[in-house]
Amino acid sequence: MSALFGYIGRGAIGGVRIFLAVSLLITATMHWVFVAPFQRKGLRVRAAIEQFVIIGFDALPIVMLICLLLGAILAMQSAYQLDRFGVGYLVPDLVAVAAMRELSPLMTAILVTGRSGSSFTAEIGTMKVSEEIDALEVMGLNPIKYLVVPKFIGTMLALPMITLVATFTMILGGFLLSTLYVGQDMSVYIQRSADAFGWQDFLNGMTKSVFFAATICWVGVYRGFQTEGGAGEVGRMTTSSVVTSIFMIIIVDVVFTYLFFSV
Repeated sequence: MSALFGYIGRGAIGGVRIFLAVSLLITATMHWVFVAPFQRKGLRVRAAIEQFVIIGFDALPIVMLICLLLGAILAMQSAYQLDRFGVGYLVPDLVAVAAMRELSPLMTAILVTGRSGSSFTAEIGTMKVSEEIDALEVMGLNPIKYLVVPKFIGTMLALPMITLVATFTMILGGFLLSTLYVGQDMSVYIQRSADAFGWQDFLNGMTKSVFFAATICWVGVYRGFQTEGGAGEVGRMTTSSVVTSIFMIIIVDVVFTYLFFSV
């Protein structure tokens, strides 16, 4: 019994410690983004733009390719099922709504996690084990301002924009398959896709993408600051960062899906 309660106690204390550390990280990031610039403490705009290009523009080819294929797969699967009930004309509606509400934000976030979230952890983790972060602090430079804030701003700007591109790319994939393979009329497909969109769908997808962006950034940098030891620990924390980010993205997705469908 003592071993069991000891295990539970250590887990609870560890959970509280992680919660407090993440809360401090979020608070410090918000301070350096929204408060410090108005106190003339500066904002690394150039570094944020560089992160935006790396996270957003450089990720477009792989995101667009995968979303194009996913849109085609979704159209093919839905056409097969809907034709059985004589409502194959609903394929454009299904693809458009599913892309905007769910698939594009989720797939974009997972791809950005694997591509950029892991690099956040690897970069900060390498700096941590090589004592570069300690050197920043010795020189009087705040690690949150110089390492986290540019990544946060870049991710928050890039992910919603990539999600929009991914949405239309996924719809394009469904359009190409439905018109070239299934034989649906092009003008009808475009009209039904346009009619299927609503402000709630747009708000749903964009809200999710914003919170996905914050999750990717904070999990990535938190795991990087957690790194202790040598190069092997950097690899372990990078893997842990990707797994944790995907898990948290799914949790955020479930929460906002429930909120949007229950209101």
